[in-house]
Formats: sequence, structure tokens, C-alpha cells
Amino acid sequence: MEEDQELERKRSGLKTSMAEGERKTALEMVQAAGTDRHCVTFVLHEEDHTLGNSLRYMIMKNQEVEFCGYTTTHPSESKINLRIQTRGTLPAVEPFQRGLNELMNVCQHVLDKFQASIKEYKDQKASRNKSTF
Repeated sequence: MEEDQELERKRSGLKTSMAEGERKTALEMVQAAGTDRHCVTFVLHEEDHTLGNSLRYMIMKNQEVEFCGYTTTHPSESKINLRIQTRGTLPAVEPFQRGLNELMNVCQHVLDKFQASIKEYKDQKASRNKSTF
């Protein structure tokens, strides 16, 4: 019972995005009747293969995840279905959240390195321009 309340708390904390004046859910959790919390499909709206494949990779690095895969619903729709099945020791929400956090950390690291490289390039270019005069 307590685990169900925790799952509902996590569900209610899902972010929403505004589109054309209406509130639109950015993420849905779908569970088939009779299944447990170890096998869940997450529907991510306004996303495509860019996030789907990266997130699938990050989630599959977790040893407790038995299966993780995604599909795009249709080429004209901007949403993906991400299915996660764990080995039974933790709910599927946890590897999903961990995968998102790890992916954000990787993206931040890449951004930091990129910005540092740009700064280094500009500094080198400025020092070369000073030395030519």
C-alpha cells in the first residue's frame, strides 16, 4: 500500500507543458491491468528518437533492468512509448528517473566541455591577434 502511494506521488509530480493555452501532460505512465509496478510504459509527448535512444541506453546500463525499449507511435506524431521492465527488486519508475538524471549529467558535461573549448579558442585567437600588431 505504501509503495502504491509513493508511485502515485511520483506520478502526480510529472511536469506539464503549455500548448496553445491548454495544459498538456508531457509524460504519462501506462500500466496494463493485472501487471505490477515492475513493468511500466512511459509515454513521452513531444519527443522523438533523439531522447528515446539516449534514454534507453542510459536505463539499460542499470543491472536491475531486464528490458528497456522504445517505439515512436507514428512518424506524424511527436511522442514515444518507452517500456521498462525490472527484475523485480525495484519499481520501473526508479530506473527511469535515474536514467533521466544520468542523461542530464552527460549533457551538462558535454555542454561544459564545449563552452570551455569555445572560450579557449577565442582566447587563443585574441592572443594571436595581439601578437600580429
